[in-house]
Amino acid sequence: MLSQYVEELEQDPFEVEEFIERLCWRTNNEIGSDQFDPDLLHETFVETIKDLRILQERQQRKCDKLEDALKEEQKVFVKAVDKFVGKHQVSVDYFHQLDEKINSVAGKVIHLGEQLENVNIPRSRAVEAQLLLSHMGDFLTPGPIVNDVYSDKARLFEAADIIQKLYMISQDLPASRFANAKKKIEGKYDEIEMQLIEEFATAQKMENIDRMKEISTILSQFKGYSQVIDVFIEQSQAVTYGGRDVFDGIVPLCHKNYKIIKQVFNAPDQVMSKFILNIYQLKINQFVQTKLDDRKDEGKYLKTLYELYSRTLKLSNELQEFMKDSDDDLLQKLTANIFSSHLGSYIEVESRSLEARCQLELRKFYENKNHQKKQVERFHELRRDMQALIGARANINIAQIEDYGGETFLSEELAINLLQQSSCALERCCLLSKEVDLPRNILKLADILLRFLLHEHVDYALDLGLQAIPIAECKSMPQIYFFDVAQKCNTIVHLLEKTYNASVIPNVLSTAQYTDCMQKKRFYLESIESKIETGLERTLNAIFGWVKTYLQNEQKKTDFKPDSDVDTVASNACLSVVQYINPLINLVQRTIDGENLSAVMTEFGVRYHRVIYEHLQQFQYNTAGAMCAICDVNEYRKSARPLQSPLVTQLFDVLHALCNLLLVKVENLQEVCGGETLNYLDKSVVMNFIQLRSDYKSIKISNSLKGISDQRHV
Repeated sequence: MLSQYVEELEQDPFEVEEFIERLCWRTNNEIGSDQFDPDLLHETFVETIKDLRILQERQQRKCDKLEDALKEEQKVFVKAVDKFVGKHQVSVDYFHQLDEKINSVAGKVIHLGEQLENVNIPRSRAVEAQLLLSHMGDFLTPGPIVNDVYSDKARLFEAADIIQKLYMISQDLPASRFANAKKKIEGKYDEIEMQLIEEFATAQKMENIDRMKEISTILSQFKGYSQVIDVFIEQSQAVTYGGRDVFDGIVPLCHKNYKIIKQVFNAPDQVMSKFILNIYQLKINQFVQTKLDDRKDEGKYLKTLYELYSRTLKLSNELQEFMKDSDDDLLQKLTANIFSSHLGSYIEVESRSLEARCQLELRKFYENKNHQKKQVERFHELRRDMQALIGARANINIAQIEDYGGETFLSEELAINLLQQSSCALERCCLLSKEVDLPRNILKLADILLRFLLHEHVDYALDLGLQAIPIAECKSMPQIYFFDVAQKCNTIVHLLEKTYNASVIPNVLSTAQYTDCMQKKRFYLESIESKIETGLERTLNAIFGWVKTYLQNEQKKTDFKPDSDVDTVASNACLSVVQYINPLINLVQRTIDGENLSAVMTEFGVRYHRVIYEHLQQFQYNTAGAMCAICDVNEYRKSARPLQSPLVTQLFDVLHALCNLLLVKVENLQEVCGGETLNYLDKSVVMNFIQLRSDYKSIKISNSLKGISDQRHV
């Protein structure tokens, strides 16, 4: 058991509760899992505690032995460490003594070296001077130079060192006595310098970096050192950059050659700056001018200009890491110089191109519609009103209404094309304009967009839409198209607002042009809004003018005052009107949106109610006719429900209650008039409806209306 306890106690982690649970489980298993013996369990716990105490004592004795052994080992290791510390201290003392001796010897060696140098320097200079004098003698002697050092290519570096020093000395010689010698030295100097440059070019072609570096170091003492840099740049950039596209290969080319430049030249950053400068002034400039040389197609020219300029700016940002010792804006200046001739006249080209593209889009649109734009007549509205007035008085139709078969002459696709063209132009403008000119240029392009989209397209379509609205009180059922015109106008205006918020407003905000920009847009939008309101007003006039005329002509007096009892159904005139009105309500819901929808629906319902209200007051009603009138009003009220206007619903509910006055018994009139629906109406309105009853005279004689006429408005 003790070994089992040890295994359980050495578990990690050790849980006391689990240990007790296992002990209880084993005890219960001995007597059966379905029985419980507390005495046996108590005895088990007592025995287990005794065993654990014995186990504890054993473990304690083991711990004591281990601690004693540890103390003995600790004493041994302490003695060993003390011994090593002593030896280490001796070694440190020896090291200090040796260091002092080394410093002493080093001082003596340095002193001796200085003495030797002081003796050797004059001697070396004397030897060097003697050698130079001997070579100077070759140039002082008449005739050609015959020294092998100048003709042996293997000794080119030695000859370069000699001629460079002779050249420096010759600059101090008087010209009167040593003119010929100076001339020979200068000639040989130029010859050797050219040979070194040729050797450098050869080494570059062979990609021999070590030899290039050696030659570069020698040439750095010559006056034509810049030529070797030019040779390196010319040969490095002679490769094809990226096929037809110069930009693709420039960055890899710069990275590759910058590694070589750092190994070969003493001032790599200056050489790299010149390397990049050459790329801009020659390669990029030539590529750009070639691409932009053709200006016949201004649209293509502007796209190419934008692409090249943006790619050049991107390239400048990528190459900025190589321009550490140059001006921060050097690459921007180089870019500006390359594109200066194009950026100076950019906005004129952009404006002209945008205007031409807008004109083309509009012309194509109207050509597809087989429509020739008309000049809107100044006095067209006045003439239309006069024709409508004369036609109404003379009962003839002399007003010529051209509705173009329902064509609105508005196109969301055309609007999107114009907005896309303008967005591209505005995007180019943001990149290609100077910061000081940007707001003014943006405003110029925005004016073109407003003129063609709103004035030339939307405003013109509204004028045609207004002319196509039938006159009020026309004899034939009017065809209504203006709701579609209003819908498309709103859609186009929403699209315009998105473009303005994205591309125009951010570029003129907080500038002097902001107010002007908003005023111009507001001017166009107010004109459009005014025409839409006028069109909606005329459309409602046409709709309910026809309803009024139709009811006057088609509603029979016998509908509301039949000679005999008839089936209680709505009149034919009512059903025709409802059949006409229902699709129009659906049309309004489909074409008008936002707050305008609620206003138009309410106005539609109010006018609808007014026409029906005034129409019903033109007849007299007997009991059967009153039932027919109520059926009509129910149909009207049902058709008005989709308008979803509380006011309109209330108006038709009141009208229905008023029609009930035509039907109720005389003795119940006062009760009905005092009901919740009619109680707040003016008594004259109620009396006017009661007067429409065919039995009104007998009611009046019987004084049954006295209570009603005396009631006060609540």
